[in-house]
Amino acid sequence: MFIANSSVKIMGDMDEALSEDVRANISKWLFFMCAMVFTMVMIGGLTRLTHSGLSMVVWRPVTGWLPPLNLQDWQESFALYRQTPEYLLLNFGMTLSEFKSIYWLEYIHRLWGRFIGLAFVIPFGYFVIRRQLNKSLIIKLLFVFFLGASQGFLGWYMVKSGLVEKPDVSQYRLTLHLGMTILIYISLFWLALHIRKPLQLVNPINWRPIPVMGLMVITFICLTMIAGSLVAGLKAGFTYNTFPLMDGKIVPDGLWILSPFYLNFFENITMVQFQHRLLGCGSVIMVTILSFNFYRNSNLYYSRKATAILAICILLQFLTGVGTLIYVVPISLASFHQLMAFICLSVSIWILFSARGQN
Repeated sequence: MFIANSSVKIMGDMDEALSEDVRANISKWLFFMCAMVFTMVMIGGLTRLTHSGLSMVVWRPVTGWLPPLNLQDWQESFALYRQTPEYLLLNFGMTLSEFKSIYWLEYIHRLWGRFIGLAFVIPFGYFVIRRQLNKSLIIKLLFVFFLGASQGFLGWYMVKSGLVEKPDVSQYRLTLHLGMTILIYISLFWLALHIRKPLQLVNPINWRPIPVMGLMVITFICLTMIAGSLVAGLKAGFTYNTFPLMDGKIVPDGLWILSPFYLNFFENITMVQFQHRLLGCGSVIMVTILSFNFYRNSNLYYSRKATAILAICILLQFLTGVGTLIYVVPISLASFHQLMAFICLSVSIWILFSARGQN
């Protein structure tokens, strides 16, 4: 197919210019970056679930490495927080000790973002100086760096929305922030797979639609994740805490109460949760179809293994999502639900990579 063959051609030109050892080192670095982004997702999820994200009301990209170092610094930070809607409406009377407990998690979240930047820039500079990166790969990596730098600005743009009037960040900005994370993660993971080529797939896959279905699975998973960010932003998970029914119905009332109609997909709590459920079920169905056909039509051990892993992961993700809903968003289950989404995404990318160029 065109997409698979084009990607093979582009990346093939790159691979020819890189030695095996260099490709191994670069791919290890990129997989490490994926792990750092994955960790960032975990920290960010905990920050949101513990209501810690609005505790730091200023953003200092260059000078913000250090936390408050003495009592005066802490009092100054706390004084700024006491002017926010979150303190005035939700946490009025909070003590300095209690403030520190939410401050530290947001500080770690921002600090980890800086570590990600260093972990990218320093090895990138090393590989460039050693002339181990060709022009094509440099351009791709600079694009990823641009996405990462933009993510920092998006994060602050999101936080700012919760510092005026309502003590909640905009669901639109939260969704944009997560969407950028997904794009960065996919870019890093795909590049790492292509450069390393851990699965030397040369045997044919007999069923032509498999790469297309693999791409559809990734699309469904990403859309479900985006819909989940809208659920999180609107706190829609705290309503309709039954499954599969919503207010006693498969299709609940109140899906189209906003005008114009498209606002319901982004601002109507009922619709936002309903569409997340639908996309989650759709992802399970798509993965089931893909796994069955991939397993039946592929003679490749790694391909079958990947689809079996994805089927298990998507089922676990589905059950975790239902549990998160029924038990009204406990932090442990909600965090695991978010992490499982990225695991499902990773395995689905692996499957699409496995099917590349076989048709």
